[in-house]
Amino acid sequence: MTLKCDLQYGKGDASYKLTRVGVRNVRKPVVVHREGLGETLNNTLSCAIDIYVDLPADQKGSHMSRNVEVLNEVVDESIRHPITAIEDLAADICRRLLVHHEYAKNAEVHISAEYYKVNKTPQGRDTFEIYTLYAGGTIVRDGPLTKTVGVRAVGMTACPCAQQTVTEMLEYSGDMPVMSHNQRNVCTLMVTMPEDVSIEADDLIDLVEASFSSPTFELLKRPDEGQVVINAHRNTRFVEDVVRQVLDRFVKRYTDLPDSVQVDVVSDSEESIHKHDAYAERTATLGELRAENQ
Repeated sequence: MTLKCDLQYGKGDASYKLTRVGVRNVRKPVVVHREGLGETLNNTLSCAIDIYVDLPADQKGSHMSRNVEVLNEVVDESIRHPITAIEDLAADICRRLLVHHEYAKNAEVHISAEYYKVNKTPQGRDTFEIYTLYAGGTIVRDGPLTKTVGVRAVGMTACPCAQQTVTEMLEYSGDMPVMSHNQRNVCTLMVTMPEDVSIEADDLIDLVEASFSSPTFELLKRPDEGQVVINAHRNTRFVEDVVRQVLDRFVKRYTDLPDSVQVDVVSDSEESIHKHDAYAERTATLGELRAENQ
């Protein structure tokens, strides 16, 4: 059967360029291997992937099936030859998209995945905690390719203001921290960097968790539960403090990264004594953060 020419190459009803056209939330398994740490650490991630290219004004539609074809190629290759990071997968997809979409000038990929990481409770019990990984890539034809790696972690903050108020009301002067109200804090750290730069997601998770009043855990027996509460109230934090702690740790940890690296930190606290939530965010280049930290 002979088919007519693709309608996508025809003229649209109105001549406007489109910034992003593509497919969203394509679910694929991706095998990641931690280089040099042994085959036992191969990890299959269930990824949700968004793929876009731009569309010129004189073309009616994008060939969206090509996006899925490119994705299938890259994912199949990752199963046979595991990748070391999903941001590298995103970068590879971006590059191939411009080959398959000859009319596009830009390509963009976003990936999110659930991720389990070995951790320890305050009393030293082994635990397996869940996080969200983010990755992405953007490319301009005949221009640079940048990639993004990010993490989302859930922790706990204890309010320093309420603690000070309670301390004054009780006229307390002991060594143990007094009560305060708490929040479940969700912190996201995203880092956008040149293609030749690499950052380990596990390190970003550790950095974020160190910035809470305390990490939280799926299962806590009573001694661990008590220690989490004590630790959090010894280390009170505002929602703003979490962002600043993440930024400070990032600047001190990654002294060799170029100034052009962009950092975005979001701290979102689900309040316990208010009916609203508290929010703080900072987006900046590493060069800007270094200048502020001098």
